[in-house]
Amino acid sequence: MDFETIKQSVLAFIEAHRAWAPLVTGVIAFCESLAFLSLLVPATFILLGIGALIGSSDLPFWPMVIGAGIGAGLGDWVSYEAGHYFKNDVRRFWPMRRYPEMTDRAEDFLRRWGAGAVAIGRFIGPARAVVPLVAGSFGVNRLPFQIANWSSAFVWAFVMLAPGAGLLAWLKH
Repeated sequence: MDFETIKQSVLAFIEAHRAWAPLVTGVIAFCESLAFLSLLVPATFILLGIGALIGSSDLPFWPMVIGAGIGAGLGDWVSYEAGHYFKNDVRRFWPMRRYPEMTDRAEDFLRRWGAGAVAIGRFIGPARAVVPLVAGSFGVNRLPFQIANWSSAFVWAFVMLAPGAGLLAWLKH
């Protein structure tokens, strides 16, 4: 199954089962934020499509943002805890072992910005799922990590969903 088919299937499911839409949006954001899984799920395109679906239908915006924010925050939290548990062994996992420079760049980014790298990295595609994993293995303290994680998760969710929701609503009027 290709990415376009997956995207269309998810959007059709959300349109048919509106009550599940915030939960489905949260699961998609979780997949987008979870280390390694984010490489396999075309979540960015699906989330942008959900934003457009919000704008073209009567799906409520804020429950979708909250669902996506919770999913993104949980995905980064799990990635952080995996990094914290495995420490330097993270470098032996795929794709880290195949692209060691990716891990080196994430560590440099964390050295420079500290926990703020988590918030900044959420808005940079390839870094989104790698930075929390490396933050855990690198030893970023939990509290600063979680503050950066949860605050940026909800801002990111808004940024992902608002353009489609707002632009289509604006074009309708």
